[in-house]
Amino acid sequence: MNALSDVQFAVAIVNARQIRGFAKSRGKLAKTDSIDAEILALFAQANRPAVRPVPDPAQRQLQALVVRRRQLVESRATERARKDLAADSVRPSIEALIEHLSQQIAELDGQLQGLLKQNPSWHKHDKLLQSVAGVGDVTSAMVVALLPELGTLNRKQISALVGVAPLNCDSGLKQGKRQIWGGRAAVRAGLYMATLVATRFNQQTKRSLPQHLREAGKPFKVALVACLRKLLCILNAMLRDGRPYIPTLAAEGQT
Repeated sequence: MNALSDVQFAVAIVNARQIRGFAKSRGKLAKTDSIDAEILALFAQANRPAVRPVPDPAQRQLQALVVRRRQLVESRATERARKDLAADSVRPSIEALIEHLSQQIAELDGQLQGLLKQNPSWHKHDKLLQSVAGVGDVTSAMVVALLPELGTLNRKQISALVGVAPLNCDSGLKQGKRQIWGGRAAVRAGLYMATLVATRFNQQTKRSLPQHLREAGKPFKVALVACLRKLLCILNAMLRDGRPYIPTLAAEGQT
């Protein structure tokens, strides 16, 4: 993808599941390089997927740091869980690894903040995002790196891109269960944790928990995803308008 973009080829990013489903719809069950090339060409001709700009080298570097930080955090969590059940003979080794991982994470945090400050646009977005209770420097860096479209799409488009737009599953008189699907899992996971904090300290987000869902006995996560979608739309509007979080505007639904 990056190599094609570097030589000025237009690039469209498509979920591999869609391509495979398209192949099956045309009776292509086998999979070879030649079949894949044919299916990709037919898919592009039939669906005309939108061409999206590929991240530039600076954006790729920021994304790499964010992804690496998440990997180290997951590794540290695994070691911490392992430590509780470890024998005394191996516990010092685990503790040393946890300390090393923590140092690596701290170093990456410094690099991330340095990159954000070097880029005026990123620095501005970082400040705007952190004006919302529940969004800290880690979440802000993740959003800037992995969701550069934030502020350029409408609320429905950004919700679908992240994967928090409920999808219908109806047929005739039957109304199936709505559920979210697809999207950018890393962004969704990061915003999920930010939403947990926001529902405690951000009154506007807290009030956006749909009361009727809770009264109807819906699972807590259903209400929390609704809050996540609300928070995402607020962040999108903030970057679109270039202004920090304003509780009165959020209360009026101007997102």
